[in-house]
Amino acid sequence: MRRRVIGMLIVVKLAAGVALFGKGTWIYGKAQVAQLLIEQAWDRTVAGERQVKPWPWADTWPVARLYAPRHDADFYVLAGISGRSLAFGPGHMDGTALPGGPGNCVISAHRDTQFRFLRNIQIGDELFLETPAGTVYRYDVIDRRIVHERETSVLEPTDEHRLTLLTCYPLDALVPGGPLRYVVTAELARS
Repeated sequence: MRRRVIGMLIVVKLAAGVALFGKGTWIYGKAQVAQLLIEQAWDRTVAGERQVKPWPWADTWPVARLYAPRHDADFYVLAGISGRSLAFGPGHMDGTALPGGPGNCVISAHRDTQFRFLRNIQIGDELFLETPAGTVYRYDVIDRRIVHERETSVLEPTDEHRLTLLTCYPLDALVPGGPLRYVVTAELARS
C-alpha cells in the first residue's frame, strides 16, 4: 500500500511538472509570436499606416522604437501603459509628449523584462528613439534616481526634448509592485 501511494505521488508530481513546463512554453511562445506581430505592425506604421494594431483585438499599437546599443536593448514602444500593453513591451504614457516631440516623453516598462537593462545604465549613455516618420533622435542620459510613486514631478511637461524612462524599484525585487520607482532621464543630444 505504501509503495502504491508513493508511486501515485511520483506520477502526480511528474504530471504537475509537465503541466508547468507546458504552461511556461506556451507563455514564451505566445510572447515570441506577439513580438513578431508587433514588428510587422511597426513596419506598416513606418510605411504610413496609422494606429496599426498587432492583432485584431489589441488595444494598443506601436508608436516608436527605443534602443540602447551599449546595452543591446531594442524595443517597440506601444501606445499606453495599461497592464495588457506592458505585458508585450514598453508603453508611452498618455498625456506626455509624443516620441520625438518637444517636451517630456515618458515611457514605462516592467523592471524584470524590457527595462531590465536600466540596472546597468550610466550617466552619458546614449538612447535612441525612432518615430514612425523614420526620424531617429539621440538622447544622452543625464540622471538616474529613485522616487516615491506619489512624486509626479518626473512626469511634468518640459520645454526641452526630454525622454523619461520609468519602472518599478527595487529592480531585483521578488515581489512586483511597491511604492518606489526608478527614473532615468535623458535629454536630446546637441550634436
